[in-house]
This record gives sequence, structure tokens and C-alpha cells, in this order.
Amino acid sequence: MQEVWDKDMLMGKTGPMADKGGADEVKKDPMIWGRGGHLTEEQADIYLKFKDEIEKRDEHFKSTIYSFGEIEGEVWTLLRWCRARKFDYDEMIKMVEEATECREESKKHNFYEDPKEALGCDMALYMAQYPQVYTGHSKNGIPLFFSKPAKINMDALDIITTLEGIVKFHWFYQMHDFGNLLRDQKQNREGFNRFECFIIMDLGGLSVTQLNSRVMSVIKEQSFIDSLCFPETMNRMVIINAPSFFSATWSVIKGFIDARTSGKVDVIASRKSWEKRLKEFIDDDQLPSDYGGTAPSTTEVMDKASPGDMKRLFSEFMYVRGSKEFKTEIAEGEEVEIVVWTHSKSGGKFIVVDQDKTSEKVYGEEVEVKLSSTEEEGKPSVATIVKERIKGPAAIKVKVKSNASRISTLKFLVVFHVY
Repeated sequence: MQEVWDKDMLMGKTGPMADKGGADEVKKDPMIWGRGGHLTEEQADIYLKFKDEIEKRDEHFKSTIYSFGEIEGEVWTLLRWCRARKFDYDEMIKMVEEATECREESKKHNFYEDPKEALGCDMALYMAQYPQVYTGHSKNGIPLFFSKPAKINMDALDIITTLEGIVKFHWFYQMHDFGNLLRDQKQNREGFNRFECFIIMDLGGLSVTQLNSRVMSVIKEQSFIDSLCFPETMNRMVIINAPSFFSATWSVIKGFIDARTSGKVDVIASRKSWEKRLKEFIDDDQLPSDYGGTAPSTTEVMDKASPGDMKRLFSEFMYVRGSKEFKTEIAEGEEVEIVVWTHSKSGGKFIVVDQDKTSEKVYGEEVEVKLSSTEEEGKPSVATIVKERIKGPAAIKVKVKSNASRISTLKFLVVFHVY
């Protein structure tokens, strides 16, 4: 049963927000602007007009607005769209219509319930090249999202998926992963109404050169979908390990945006400072251990996305001119399968040997990996280069010889599946 707010409730004259100061309280706290119980009379009238219009429209229009389902609640959902366009009615309608068009194709596929089908690779492999994960929640129940853009490996992403695949996966992540977290919180946590996300963006190791056009095209596509189709879902963003060039840029940008938006963002360089800030909002048992808490680390959480009985995976991107090798170790009690991905038409010959130069141990025969003429256009070649899993303990070396001339640089993604 939807909770319906009338005009007086929206303005804080009656109902659950009757003693909260109404619209006048916004002067003291800009963060409550546009929230139920703090609307001006003009804003309340626009809200009610918007609500009436929704009833006249078709199912597609309404489902765009209630993207996470009607479980979110009428007033909470509608006010997200109102705030996104600052209660400009015509712009609100235009936004919903554009979002409906943007969602149309993905909706036909139920927003890609199978992430592997969307990406063309296992989700765990994708996340290893673009570390991002939902885990834990803030003290008020808001899901936490950790993103590490400095660790995006675009060359690897170009091999295992496409920009279209990344966009499809983003629809899955928002509608199914994030959406399920929100719906679970609503059902199991009393008083949870804010379908929003607390973002921790880790810029550790970021350089200006990493923000190239390929990386920015991915971020731009994802941001476009979020801002148009999931408006006002950012509860707070804490940008940590921020390099000096980013901090300086943010100081300038902050002066040009409204107080409500800038008040949601913290940019903090030192670990001591950002740990303290995060713990103001997040309990230790919800904060991953790699960010100062006691919950499983973000790496452990991402490893859980590994398919079947796989414990985890790791990878090495190899730029090969002539020949190259990569060394790694397998722990006792673990077994490893090695798979190579490439788009190279020339390809190369791979073999796995013992690291000990005095040993003649070879793990299988030499395997050629190159793009097959039978591969579907745009699809990579994927080859397992050992017939049997290598059992630990072992110290191994993956060697590759290029089939091309020494002036050509070939690209291979070597993936180690650990069982």
C-alpha cells in the first residue's frame, strides 16, 4: 500500500514531518531542500501536478520513474525526479521521456539479468580489470559502492568485452545488483526510505595520463545513464587518496556548484583523514578491512563473484615484442588453470615451465594462441594453455614468443583461475 502525502504533509504542516520546520529549515540545512516535509507551496503544487500527469501516462513512463519498483514509496520516488530538475515541471517531464527512450532497448532484455552474457566474460574477470563493488552499508542503511578508477585496465577491457558490453553490465549492476540491495533494505530495515548510494571513490595511484579518452568514454556512458535514469541516487561521495592535481581542480569546481551538491562530496588525500571521515558514516563491521574496517576486503568480496568452485582469479597483461615471460607462484593446496585472451591475428606460442632454470619441468606442450578466422567479428580468441590444472606448491613461468616481427607489439591477457 503506497503512502500518500497531501499538500500539507509535503510542506510539513501535518504528518510525520509536522515538527521539522518546513521549508524554512532549508535555510539552516541545504541538504534537506526538496525533501518531503520541507517543500514550499509552489514546490508542493508542482509535485502534485507531476503525480497527476504520471497517472495519465502509459506503463513505460511510470516504470521509468519507479525504476526500483513501487516499494521505494511514492513521495520518495517522485521527489527524486523533482529535485533532479529543480522542480521545473516541463524539464521534469522532458527528463522522464528521455530516460524512457534511453531505457527502451535494455528493458526489452530485462536489463541483462545474466552479467556474463552482457559482458561476454565472467563478471569476476571484468571486475579484476575494472575494480568496483557494492559491499556493506552506512549507519543509516545506504549501500556502499567502492570504485577504483585508477586501476582500470582499458587494454584488458578492450580484449574481454566492448563498450556496449560495459554499458549492458552497468544496466545489470544498477537494476539488479544495486536495486536488490535497496529493496532488501526497505523490506528488512525499519524506516529505510532513501534509495541512494554512498560512493567511496579511491583515486590511489591515479595519474593525468590514465584519464585518457578511452577511460573517459566508459565513465561518460555510465554517468549519463545514472544521471538521466537514476536521478538523485547519490547520498554522499568520499573521494579518497586524491592526487594533488585532482584536489586543486575540485577546489575550483566547488565554487561553481550549489551548496547541496558540494555538501555531498568530500575530497581527502591522507589515509588518516579519510578513515576518520568514513567512520563518521560507516560502522567498522560494514567497512572493508582495506579501508580501515573489520569487514571482508573489497578484493575478497570481488573474489566471491568467481564462477563455480573457483576461489579467485588474477591476471597479467602482456605486451609482447619478440618474446616475454611472467613469473608467479601457486600456494600449497591450490590449483591453477591458465587461460589466454587475445585479438591478435598473428598470435604467439605459449608454454608454462618451472621458474628454476636447472629444472626441465614443463607443464604441457607449447600452445599457439591467435585470433581464429572462425571467431565472430569483435570476439576474442580464448585458449587454455595447460591441459591439466597445475597443483601447488609451484613456482611457474609463463613464456610467450610472438609470431609477428619484432617491430610489432602484440597484446595478450593471461588469466590465472585459482581453485
